[in-house]
Formats: sequence, C-alpha cells, structure tokens
Amino acid sequence: MSLWSDFLTNNSRLSSKWKHYFPIYERHFHEFVNKSVVFLEIGVGRGGSLQMWKRYFGPHARIIGIDIDPGCKALEEDQIEVRIGQQQDRQFLQSVLEEFGPPDVVLDDGSHMMSHVIASFEFLYPRVAKNGVYIVEDLHTAYWPEYEGGLHRPATFIEICKNLIDDLNADHSRGALAPSQFTSTTLAMHFYDSVVVFERGTHTRKWAPQIGYP
Repeated sequence: MSLWSDFLTNNSRLSSKWKHYFPIYERHFHEFVNKSVVFLEIGVGRGGSLQMWKRYFGPHARIIGIDIDPGCKALEEDQIEVRIGQQQDRQFLQSVLEEFGPPDVVLDDGSHMMSHVIASFEFLYPRVAKNGVYIVEDLHTAYWPEYEGGLHRPATFIEICKNLIDDLNADHSRGALAPSQFTSTTLAMHFYDSVVVFERGTHTRKWAPQIGYP
C-alpha cells in the first residue's frame, strides 16, 4: 500500500497533509523503510501523522514527535515517543538528541514561524545522520506576514535556502565563497511547492574524468 493510500484509509487519529506532499515523502523516505530509522517530526498535532510514519517505516522505526502542547504526551504508544518543548530551544533539542541519538530523518511541520524554522534547522541539520534527510514543509508560510514571512524578506527560510544553493556549490566558486560544513555534508537540495528537502552525505573528490578513446 502506498503512503497516500494509507493516508486515505486512515481510521485512527486525525492527520492533515497536503496531498502533493505524498510523492515527495515516498521519493525521499523509501530507503529507510523497514530499517532501524530514527524519525523526528516537529509538530505532533492530533498524532495521526506519527501513526502514519510508524506504519510506513515498519517495525524497526523509532518515531519521535516534539510539540509545545503537554497533552501530546498522551499520544505515545509502541514505537512512538513524544517530548515536550519548543523547536527553537537549542537546549531542548540537545536533550532530545542525547536521548535518541542523531535522527536519520527530520520533518519540520511545527510552528511554521520563520525564526523557529531557521533555529531548528541551524541546530539540527549538522547533527542529522550523515546520510540522512531533512525536510521543511508548509513553506508557503514563508510568504505570509503572520509567520514572519514576505516575498524577498531576508529572514525567511526560503531566502536562507537561496543562499544555501551558493554554499552547495562553493567548491566551484573559484574562491569567491569559502566552502562550509554545509558544502561538505550536503549532496542535494530539492525544491517543491511549499517543501524543501536536504540530502546529507559525504563527498568524494570532485573531478570530471575523461573516459574512453579521444
């Protein structure tokens, strides 16, 4: 059963996701299915998505939800654990990492406030497993003032991502931009409607061999 089919036939806790997200999830999460994955979702809501991820990733997955609502603790069950705190609180995030280890996947579906999204990313992304995936969704909010957004507003996550494209390619800038940790630990950035996906990984030597007869 596809993740979309699972969502449509859900008869358990409430879950709400934009339908065009499901092919994105399957494209970037499939390699973690039936593995001992640590999946961290920022934003628990009614708990339906945590159950969906548990069904999708399989019996070896550890699903961690974080939320500011203490009532979300009641949503814990086998394979699902919830910790209460603010996503922009580095001490809280560090305590989660100390308890569960580096996450293989982070999905930010939290407050959607730009300062919160950026704070979570800046702290968590360097600490994601070396071949992990980090997804920020609902980034239409980056254009909405009530979420600290606005078109071309410098302090939105969309504008941060535009600069990270340069960081991704810093090795080719001929000294104009010094390579960063992001440069050396990021294989790809994928942009979709309202979603950005980061694929972590370790680069080998970057070169363009010539193969075959001249």
